[in-house]
Amino acid sequence: MNIQIFGTSKCFDTKKAERYFKERKIKYQYIDLSMKTLSKRELESVKSCVGLKALINEKSKDYEKSNLKHIINDSVKEEILLNNAKLYNTPIVRNGKQATVGYQPEVWKGWE
Repeated sequence: MNIQIFGTSKCFDTKKAERYFKERKIKYQYIDLSMKTLSKRELESVKSCVGLKALINEKSKDYEKSNLKHIINDSVKEEILLNNAKLYNTPIVRNGKQATVGYQPEVWKGWE
């Protein structure tokens, strides 16, 4: 398994995801989205698993500011996401070509 957890230190679900993998002694790489955002390829990979809508945090303060609600074009939405990590729902957990958004231990169990 090659687990990557993308999240922020303030996100409770990100901390729960880290605890889930620690308790099972599964190695993972934590990527702090406030320091480094997803690359275009990483975004494509995750989007193919969960869809673009699942990645966007509509409750984020930056959601209204970015005007994402009124943008129809998905490639424009992706560009905005790539440039503003505060718009992501977290945690984003990747395992190779598989990915989840949010705390989803029932899915991760199948990865073990």
